[in-house]
Amino acid sequence: MSIKPVLAVMLMMAVVLPARALPAIESWTSADGARVLYVHAPEIPMVDVELVFDAGAARDGDLDGLARMVNSLLEEGADGLDADAIATGFEDLGAVTGFSSQRDMASVSLRSLSAADKLAPASALLARLVARPDFPATAVERIRNQLQSALMQTRQSPGELANRAFYEALYPDHPYGAHPGGTEASLERITQDTLKAFHDRYYVAANAVVAVVGDIGRADAETLVDELLADLPRGERAPPPEGPGTTAGAALLVPYPAEQVHLLMGQRGMRRGDPDYFPLYLGNHILGGSGLVSRLSKAVREERGLSYSVSSRFIPMRGEGPFKLSLQTKSANAGEAVAVVGQVLEEFVAEGPAADELRAAKDNIINGFPLRVDSNAKIGSYLVMMGFYDLPLDYLNTFTARVEDVTAAQVRDAFARRVDPRAFVKVLAGDLDDAQREALGLVVRDVE
Repeated sequence: MSIKPVLAVMLMMAVVLPARALPAIESWTSADGARVLYVHAPEIPMVDVELVFDAGAARDGDLDGLARMVNSLLEEGADGLDADAIATGFEDLGAVTGFSSQRDMASVSLRSLSAADKLAPASALLARLVARPDFPATAVERIRNQLQSALMQTRQSPGELANRAFYEALYPDHPYGAHPGGTEASLERITQDTLKAFHDRYYVAANAVVAVVGDIGRADAETLVDELLADLPRGERAPPPEGPGTTAGAALLVPYPAEQVHLLMGQRGMRRGDPDYFPLYLGNHILGGSGLVSRLSKAVREERGLSYSVSSRFIPMRGEGPFKLSLQTKSANAGEAVAVVGQVLEEFVAEGPAADELRAAKDNIINGFPLRVDSNAKIGSYLVMMGFYDLPLDYLNTFTARVEDVTAAQVRDAFARRVDPRAFVKVLAGDLDDAQREALGLVVRDVE
């Protein structure tokens, strides 16, 4: 993925847009059944397009890493073109592509000049990649090796090891518990046939959401999307996977030789579109989502010097994504850090926010909101999220009003109903002695 110097400057200039009103979002269903969300942004001569498929790791089945491998191979050979020809094709047009695969979704993106002699051929090339990947044997082995190398690097990162153990314990009977990058064993079992079968099932028009943002009119945007999807079979939208069941609490130690301990604590939190989203979002901002001024940071960092940073966050997904608290500290301080975090959390759940804390959180979120939509790329990311998770089209326009409407009583009520520290999964990755492990009730867990 490379760009010519002159265009690189243009792209850098295109990243941030002048201050403007919130975008008017239009939506329709394409001729092949894909949901499309569109924003006309003529300020700069660029167009951003992103296709999102319900083809994330939650669809891996018993082949962990399959979804990520399919997505990674799209640009490695398609419709008779090899990886070099594909890269050169986009470079000659000054276009930039992106590919990613997470737990819920897999995405393919394109940024191009809006001039017809640039956008049309760039979009046509992208369409060939998405609809007709070749999965050449040499590229399959290259991507397999890259993913296996990534797994080996994970073993050198206590933070990554803790995160993997956290998801496995939080979702023991759900695809969210598996690592999107797979395991060495599962990656070895992936073949060209399984890659093609996955692509045939999930990379279909009816299973896609398309976001278009930029200097392109509505009629041209409709034509662009129809041509982009023309070679994809209509197919069917994948049925929603079953939601995660209940999870018992757990306390785990992932052994790792280091002076620092990585600590993760949490439980299943909320899904996208959750009715408690805004009270939980605001409450978490006060608890551990606002950096150095959060309650956790004041207690753990400022008052006791146990960690340089500590944070908490909800990760909304289609099913209930995690509510996760994290920090790093010296091994000798692990017990005290766990106790302090637990105490702060229990106090917040019991008492909720103070009036001045809530006011400060609202001001911070509302005043910072324009920065969230100050580029085409950021707007496109919101469109993808809104389309994939079926959020209302006025989501952005009502966001700050809904933040302002949240009361302290609503935050307290939502946390009391949704957050139970006694049921937390707790994972420490580091080098603790037997006395520390017993004091914290930790069970040793090895991570592949």
